[in-house]
Amino acid sequence: MLNEEILQQMLTAPSQKLIEDIKRIEGDIIVLGAGGKMGPSLCVLAAKAVRAAGISKRVIAVSRFSSADSMRELEENGVEIIRADLQNPEELARLPEAPNVIYMAGRKFGTEGHEWETWGMNATLSAFVAEKYRNSRIVAFSSANIYAISPACQGGSCESDPVVPCGEYPMSCLARERAFEYAANKYGTKVFLYRLCFAIALNYGVLCDIATNIQNGTPIQLGNACVNYIWQGSANEYAIRALLYADSPAVKMNISGPEVISVRYAAERIGKGLGIEPVFEGIPQNDAYLVNTMRCTETFGYPAFSAGQLIDMQIDWMKSKCGTLNKPTHFEARNGKY
Repeated sequence: MLNEEILQQMLTAPSQKLIEDIKRIEGDIIVLGAGGKMGPSLCVLAAKAVRAAGISKRVIAVSRFSSADSMRELEENGVEIIRADLQNPEELARLPEAPNVIYMAGRKFGTEGHEWETWGMNATLSAFVAEKYRNSRIVAFSSANIYAISPACQGGSCESDPVVPCGEYPMSCLARERAFEYAANKYGTKVFLYRLCFAIALNYGVLCDIATNIQNGTPIQLGNACVNYIWQGSANEYAIRALLYADSPAVKMNISGPEVISVRYAAERIGKGLGIEPVFEGIPQNDAYLVNTMRCTETFGYPAFSAGQLIDMQIDWMKSKCGTLNKPTHFEARNGKY
């Protein structure tokens, strides 16, 4: 049975590909906005890869760090911590230079009514960071929400497709990308725009949302009939390895698993595993927020776990009663409002 300790071990175990690639990444790595859902495990993963590679490289995590447990785990694994408010100009200016930057800072939920805060974090701050680290390689987290909803029969939006953000949050994500593109074109900064679509970590994610709804008897919305998702451990690994692919002009890549998964199928499979009949609501539409991940798979390889394996792991997690982060993804949203 899975538990929190095993989950963290799985999320932070470096693959041989990561170990080999981290030898090729020259210089230290600083992770900005490292205190979120993915940041701590990404930093630990990078630090473990450095040790496994037998090299010397600092991994520096920057965040306000509201969780003492998160800070302790980072320090125990050899990650250096800097507590800072990135939106404070003086604190941002004091951060050390680093050849490699992974930019994870962002705001999504609670945008409605607080649009200015979302734009301040996602757009304004990104411009300041791009300016400060213009001589570094930068992997900047972005979102698949910047694309328009696309027909499922097309297999998802490609990187070459037009971006048509719908709603304040997706628009601010595009603004974040443009800030880093500006640095790439003006200064020659090597940038990788990392368009992530739904990471799965069992204690949160699309599958966790579906499983929680099933247990609570809450109807599962079928409007977005299909989704992409990827194991968070693989998503973190790809973000680190992406430093090798950053370039000028900026490289843009969709990051998710290669499968397009039916929400109804995933719910029915989870429901069967839990012994609970799912409740559904809404009419499945022929389009959804989906991404084509062919370039991702060609570049980084297949994720550590398949879509089906993750469904079975989610069932095991719920049966073990390990709990969740209580941070829904709102994968059901079709209007860009979060």
